[in-house]
Order: sequence, then C-alpha cells, then structure tokens
Amino acid sequence: MRLHRLHITAFGPFAEPQTIDFDALSGAGIFLLHGPTGAGKTSVLDAVCYALYGSVPGSRQAPGTSLRSDHAAPDTPTEVTLELTAGGRRLEITRRPEQDRPKKRGTGTTKDKAQSWLREHTGDGWTALSRSHQEIGEEVEQLLGMSREQFCQVVLLPQGEFAQFLRAGAEARGRLLGRLFDTRRFAAVETLLAERRRAAEAKVRAGDEKVLAAAQRLAQAAGHSADLRAWPLPGHQPGDPGLAEAVRAWAAVARCSARERLTVAEYALAAVEGRHAAARRDAEDARELARLQHRHAETARRAELLAQAAPERERVRALLDRARRGALVAPALELRGAAAAAHLTAAHAETLARAELPPALAGAGTEQLSAVEQRLREDLGAAGAAQRAEQRSAEIGRERATLERESRDADERYQESAEWLARWETTRAALQEKVDSAQQALTLAEQLAGRLEPARMQLTAARRRDSLAADAEAAAGELLRAREESSAARETWLELKEARLRGIAAELAGALTPGEPCTVCGSAEHPAPARPAPGHVDRAAEDAAHARFEQAEERRAAVERRLAAVREAEAEAASAAGDATTAELLALTADLSARHAAAHADAAALHTARERLARAEREHEARSSDRLEAERRAAARASRREALDQEQASLEAELVLVRADSPSVAARARTLEDRIRMVTTAAGALRRAETTAARLKEADDQLADAAFKAGFDTTEEAADAVLPEYERTALQHRLDAWQAEEAMLADRHAERDTAAAAALPPAEPAAAAAAEERAAARLRSAASAVDAARVRCAELDRLSRQAEQELRALGPLREAYERVARLAGLTAGTSADNERKMRLEAYVLAARLEQVAAAATVRLLRMSGGRYTLVHSDARSGARGRSGLGLHVLDAWTGSERDTATLSGGETFFASLALALGLADVVTDEAGGMRLDTLFIDEGFGSLDEQALDEVLDVLDSLRERDRSVGIVSHVGDLRTRVQAQLEIVKQRGGSVVRHRTAGVTD
Repeated sequence: MRLHRLHITAFGPFAEPQTIDFDALSGAGIFLLHGPTGAGKTSVLDAVCYALYGSVPGSRQAPGTSLRSDHAAPDTPTEVTLELTAGGRRLEITRRPEQDRPKKRGTGTTKDKAQSWLREHTGDGWTALSRSHQEIGEEVEQLLGMSREQFCQVVLLPQGEFAQFLRAGAEARGRLLGRLFDTRRFAAVETLLAERRRAAEAKVRAGDEKVLAAAQRLAQAAGHSADLRAWPLPGHQPGDPGLAEAVRAWAAVARCSARERLTVAEYALAAVEGRHAAARRDAEDARELARLQHRHAETARRAELLAQAAPERERVRALLDRARRGALVAPALELRGAAAAAHLTAAHAETLARAELPPALAGAGTEQLSAVEQRLREDLGAAGAAQRAEQRSAEIGRERATLERESRDADERYQESAEWLARWETTRAALQEKVDSAQQALTLAEQLAGRLEPARMQLTAARRRDSLAADAEAAAGELLRAREESSAARETWLELKEARLRGIAAELAGALTPGEPCTVCGSAEHPAPARPAPGHVDRAAEDAAHARFEQAEERRAAVERRLAAVREAEAEAASAAGDATTAELLALTADLSARHAAAHADAAALHTARERLARAEREHEARSSDRLEAERRAAARASRREALDQEQASLEAELVLVRADSPSVAARARTLEDRIRMVTTAAGALRRAETTAARLKEADDQLADAAFKAGFDTTEEAADAVLPEYERTALQHRLDAWQAEEAMLADRHAERDTAAAAALPPAEPAAAAAAEERAAARLRSAASAVDAARVRCAELDRLSRQAEQELRALGPLREAYERVARLAGLTAGTSADNERKMRLEAYVLAARLEQVAAAATVRLLRMSGGRYTLVHSDARSGARGRSGLGLHVLDAWTGSERDTATLSGGETFFASLALALGLADVVTDEAGGMRLDTLFIDEGFGSLDEQALDEVLDVLDSLRERDRSVGIVSHVGDLRTRVQAQLEIVKQRGGSVVRHRTAGVTD
C-alpha cells in the first residue's frame, strides 16, 4: 500500500482546503511531519485513517466529538479525499461525515447524512465504483488485509503504546496481540468449553440436589422409624461420589424398620377392637334403662296435672257453646252497624253542603239543583272560548315588549360600533407601531445572539488560558525539582559505579575458588587475592542507585510530558481567547448578554402584537357588517309593531263583553267553576242521605229476626254472646289438647316394660358412656398408628424407587462433566496437566509474539550497536501466574537476560520502535504479504542522544531497501536538519495550513 495524495477540507484544525503530496515527500524515503503543539500533526494521520475506514483511531473517536473544523465557514463541507495504490490498483476514496449546513431557504441549519465515494483509475481515466459505506469498507479491508485497529498499529506506529507493551504484563500484551491477530476463534473455543463445563456442572449439581431432595423426603417420611445416626446428609454434599451408596443403604434400613412397626401396630389394634365392642354394648343398655325409667316418671306427673284441670274444662266447654250460637247472629249485627254508620256520614255531608248554598237554594230539592247546574255549565263554555282570545292578547303584549327591548339594545350596540369605527384609524396605527417595534427588537436579538456565543466561547478559553498558565508555572517548578533530583541521582549512581569499578578486583577475588582457574587470568593458583577496601561498593548498592536514578528519570519524563500537555492546552486556549484579557472579555460578554436579554424581552411581544392587530382588523370588518345588518333589522321591527297593535285592539273589544264584573276572563271562568262544584256537591249529598236511611230500616228488621231464631230474647243479649273467631279457635284447641293428653296417658299405663324398668335400681348412663368413649379413643389411636405405619411403608417404597431413578440418571451426567471439565481446564490453563498454566489463545499468541520478537531483533541489534536482542519467554511469571507472553531483552555486554520493563528511556525507544517495525512485518505477512510502502512513526525521538538518533535514522533509512517511505512525527529540532523532506503544520488564528519543505525550499 502506497499513499499518493491527501486532500483535507474543514477537517480538525484545517479550515481551508489543504493538499498533502505524499509522492513528493516519499522521494527521499524519510520525511518529517512537524509543527507546534496543537497545530494538527495527528489530525493528518486521523484524516488518512478516516478516509480508509470511515472513523479515526479509537482513542480519539470519543462520543459527541465532531470531526468538523471550528474555523471553517458554515457553507464549507467537511471532506477528506485520499488517493492510494493497494493490490496493484490505484484508488481514490472520498468521505464526508454527518454534519450540519445552513438551510438553502430560510434560517437555521439542516443535517446532511454521511457520504462516501470510491473511484478507480484505469487507462480510460477515473471510474466510479461505489457510494455505499459498507461496500467501500469491505473493499478496503479486503485490499489491505487489515482492520482499522491493525492499520493504526502497523501503519501509524504509536510508539507510546509499544513502550507500554514492553512494560505490560501478560494480560495486557494478550489484549493488544489479540486485536492485531485474529485469535477470536481460539478464545471462542475456550469460552465454549467453559460454558459446556458450567452447563455440565450445573446438571451434575442439579442431579445431586435432586438426590439429596429425595433423601430429605425419605427422612421426612421415615420420621422416628429409622436410625438417624446413619443419616447421609451431614457427611455428604452435592458432588460427593459416595452419596449414592449412602442413600441406598439408609433407605433399606428405613423400610425394614417401618414394616416391623406396622406388624406391631396391627396386633395392638385387634386387642383394642374387642374391648371397645364390650364397652359399647354396656353403654347402650344403660341408656335404654334410663329412658324407660324417665318415661314412667313423666307419665305419672302428667296424669296428676290432668286431674287438677277438670273444673276449667267444664267452664271452657260452656263458654264455647254460647259463642257458637252467637256466631249465627253476627252477620246481621255487622250489616246493621254498617248501615247506621253510612247513614250518619251521609246526613252530616248533607248538612255541610246545604250550608254552602246561597239562601235562594237552601231548601231546594234534587231536581232544582240539577237545573241550576246545567245553566252554569253553559256559561262556563262561553268563557272558555273568550279565554283563548285573552291569552293571545297577553302574548301580543309580551311580543311588543320584546320588540321594544331589542330596539333599545340594537340602538346601544349601533352607537357603540359607530364610536369604535370612528377611532379605527388611530387604533390601527398604534397596533402597527407595536408590531414594527417588536420586529426591530427581534432582528437586534438575532444579531446580538450571533455575537454573544463567540464571546462566551472566547471568555471560556480565556479563563482556561489563565488556569493553564498557573498550572504550567507549577509544573515548571516541579520539573525543575525533578531535574535536580534526577541529576543528583545520576551523579550518585555514577560515583558508586566508579567506586565499584575501582574495587572490582576485590569483588572478583571474592568469587575465586581454590583449585579452579581465575575468570580473568586463567591461573588455578591465587597467591594474593585482593581484599575489599573500606567503603567498598558492591553490585547491589550500584543497582539500587541505578534504580533510584531510573525512578527519578521516569518522574522527570512524566513531569515533562504533563508540562508539554499543559503548555499545548494553554496555547490552544490562548489561540481561542485572542489578545483580550479575561476582565475585558467578561465585561464584553456581560454587556452583550444584557443587551440580548433586553432585545429578546422586547421581541417576545411580536407574536402578541401581530395577534392584536389581526384581531382588531377582524373586529373592524365585523362591526362594519353589523352596522348594515342593524339598520335592516330596525325597519323590520317597526313594521311588526304596527301589525301587533291592530290585532290587540280587535281582541280587547271582544273580551269586554265576556268578562262582565270579573277582572279577567280567567277569573270569570274560575267563579263559574266554583258555583258548579258547589251545586253538584249539594245534590249528591242529598241523594246519598235518602238512600242510607232506607238501608238502615231494612237492617234493623233483619237483626231482630236472627236473634229470635238463635234463642236470644233481645238483640243486646245476642250481641254480648258473640266472640271473635280467634277466641273460639283457642277455646277449641284447649279442649282438644286435654282429650289428646287423656288418650296418651291411657296408652302409657298399658306399657309393661316401662313398669318393669321402674322397679329396677336407677340407671347410670354417664358412667357407661365415659367408659365407651375411653375405649373408642384407644381404638382410634391404634387405628391411626396402623394407618400411619401403612402410609409410611408405602411412601418409603415410592420415594426409594424415585431416589433410585435419580441415582441412575446422575451417572451419565457425572461422566460427561468429568470429560468436559478436563478439556476446559486444559484450554483455560487451570488444569494440573497444563504445567505452564497457558491458555489456548495465549499459546497461539505466544507463537505470534515469538515471530514478532525475531523480526524486531534484526533492527534492534542494529540500533543498539549489536548489544540488545529481544527474546520471547514462556516461563511462568510467578507461583500462581501464567506463562506464554513473556518478553525479555538479552544484553550482549553482560550476557544476562532481563525483563523489558528495566530498559531506560532511550533503550525503551529502541526496543519499542524495533518491536513496532517487527510487528508491522509479521502482520503484513499475516495479511497475505501485502506491501506496506508508507509508514508513520509518532514521537519518541526526544529521548535519544545524537549517536543513537543517527543509528535509528540509519535503520529507518534501510527501510528504503524494500521501497518504503517513512513519515516521522516529532517535535525534535535536530530532525529538521537531518531530514530533508518535511511537511510543516503551521497553526494560525483562522485554522492550520500545511507547507512542503524539501532541502530548504518551501512550497
């Protein structure tokens, strides 16, 4: 893959279109990408990644982060175009992210969706291939053979991440290598086996739980019939292989014990049943004797009571005979009483009715009153016809009053509308003036809002600039102290090292062994070995001093990085804030905010003013129409009033004749109705009085005849003998009860067994019943014991069969679990068979790491002058640690092998750069041998001295042997004199720009 040209518009810090010619930069093999902090060096690499994959590297693709330049004009679209050669094909990829743009009509913005274009250059020119994001992404990954993560690691070599890789543990290295080399299938195998192991373990545990649940139910069913000292649960838990035999043995013991208890209970039940039968017979005999003795005593008592009631029986019998004869006269008595009451009522009503008649009719008979009633009804009919005319006259009066009221209301509304229309022009001018004023305020508010937001952003940047300036000052002081500490630690280390070298002879002499050759001179004799001088420095003291020096260097480097980051952020904030002070910006923002708030408040009345003006115009139109309609209705009301006056005059002439001396026709009709009712009532009362007098005389005759026939001398004697029906019934019931009691006593005196029982001693049924109840209780207890023993035996048999089924089903599950658990433990590195505790995925990644270490060593030997070699190690990191992803460095000067985390700053850069280049070669071979003709190396050169920098540049220059071009991203000033081809990023107030430099010539 070779990059040719990159075109950037409104992307990151680049506001104006910028073009980067990689062909011109790649001519020298190595080119430098430099510029001040925050200018946009990394944004160039982001643009390359975005053009290829549609997204920037993961650490910079934060949620809510926009790729659009804040300096770009609103109508300039954000766009990245990359021209490259991959797989022998020359392609051009253009991408636009999702972004807001001004609306073509009206104000505001609209959102454009993300777009992509892919073209290929052939002999006939450029040919469009696709505009689909998915198709373009698949085509790029297929041509490059790398995902976005692999591309960012292999082509955009991030030295900081590889330095961390050197110092990281096995887990962190595994995560990075797993992203670069697709080992997901091996991790999937581990996960699958682990899931199957967990599933099999769950099944075994569930089976064990079922067996234990069955055993628990067996214990509950057995109760106290089994020896609980052999109960299996306390000594066996789920997963115990001996659980099955323990449950089987205990179940057999429980079943035998239950059957023995059943036999004993059955024998006891048979004995209790015989005793209960005898007690029941004794209780029945005692109850029968007590019943007969009580019956005999009750008969004697009732016979004595009957003899005492004889006089009362004779009195009741005589009274009942007299009442029966009086019942024959009762109908005639009732008829005479009803006739007398009716005649009395009619006579009283006649007296009252005659009192209401006028004196002329006080002695009138029935015929005279009927004639008067007929004449009055004729007069009432004539009054009814006149009453309808009177109602119409009243309606006319009400209608005329309504017309008058409507006329007055219409005149008032007409006058009010005339006055309102006269003020119309003045009202309309005032409302229009309010609309214009609010519209001007709205325009001013929009203008102030456009100035207010940039002012607020500038104020925020100024505050951040001031805060970062204080942070930078503090960091500078901390850096000065860190440098002093580092220098002191370095001097101490060098002094100790020099002292140790002066006494190295004594240290070598301490390692001499009599009879063995010296490692320096080769002699086997050691006549005068050196002795340690006072204050001798050993290797441990030197290593401790060196470790303190490295720690001080790391602190210094950390403070330098923090200071650089703070200064970079301060420069960005200063660029955004401009030259104004924070107080000036605060005053400007406050003034704009106050003016904007006032204008916004005035503009808020625009909608209300427009509504009031529109409402007034609608009211003007309505009032004009209403005025014409009011004039037409006034004429109609005048015509209707004249017609009603004529009709009312005609009706009043007719009504004068009908009213007579009454105030109205209705009053006249009510008077006639009262007179008719009075005459009708009097005639009816007179007729009822005559009829009731005749009925009373007839009832007196019938009563005298009935009393004589019943045997009474007078009607008064007959009336005294009459009794109510309920009294006669009660007397008869008393006589019947006495007769029934007499018959019952005669029957009882004839019973022989009752007399025989009375001659015997008194019975004791309570004692016999108590004895029977005690026998019954013993019988129930014995029967319950037998039933419980039978149920326990049946339940134990059923539960034993169920437990045996659970045990048989558990065997295959346990075998399957043991088999899959061995495989899962082996692949996960937790099995005892896996001596190095190496996971399957780590085993695959270890092979890749070994290839990377071999490829990196080729370049590391050259950069370190043949001193260092990277070695892959599969040794375990500790007693509990795992192996497979260890990385050591072999020092040829000392012959010792140590961990890469012990390398110094410059040595770490050597190793990380060599590791990054080696990883690029391995991933390239993994991707099918795809050529990577363009690489970028990001920072790290500041930790090298001049000689080391020359060696690194020689290694990078050797990459041209494979026709590669390498871009170096760095702040180091020496590189500007050593690298001829340069791409400078210049930071400006309106956005960054790029400049090409070659051998002192600037484009």
